[in-house]
Amino acid sequence: MDLSAAMVQNIILGAIFMFLIAIAWLLAEFKGMKDNINERMGINNEVIKLKLQALERFTLFAERSALKNLVSRTPSAGTTVLDLQLSLLETLRTEYEYNVSQQIYVDPKMWKAIGNLKDQNIFIINQLAATLPSNANGIELCKRILDYVASTDADLSATVLQALQYEAKKIL
Repeated sequence: MDLSAAMVQNIILGAIFMFLIAIAWLLAEFKGMKDNINERMGINNEVIKLKLQALERFTLFAERSALKNLVSRTPSAGTTVLDLQLSLLETLRTEYEYNVSQQIYVDPKMWKAIGNLKDQNIFIINQLAATLPSNANGIELCKRILDYVASTDADLSATVLQALQYEAKKIL
């Protein structure tokens, strides 16, 4: 029986040794999985940062292209209606083109809303400028635009800003 007791002891030691090897292997696998997850999270964190930066830039665009802000930032003293109109349109288009590359980081519907904001403001500026003689003082166009904004709820920039905030909250 001494031989079988020694044999049982060797089998138990062998089983313990195999168990420890299996545990070490599982730990190595889990570490590899953890590293893989951390690597993926790093990529996702970078994508999230890019999306948030795009939303920040679009927020700035929506603020800067709001008609009242656009008028207040564009010098109108000593200009004609036509000169001011062209200056406002150029400012709006430049702001838009500066941000066009960010569209890849946002939902296509959000990008469409940004484009609609630009198009609506161009339409309003052109329509209000058409009601004045082209050689009239540019301040008259400023007054018309500010009166229009004050008398209507047609300011799409507020709606776009709310949508941008919603998108950012979804990401966060």
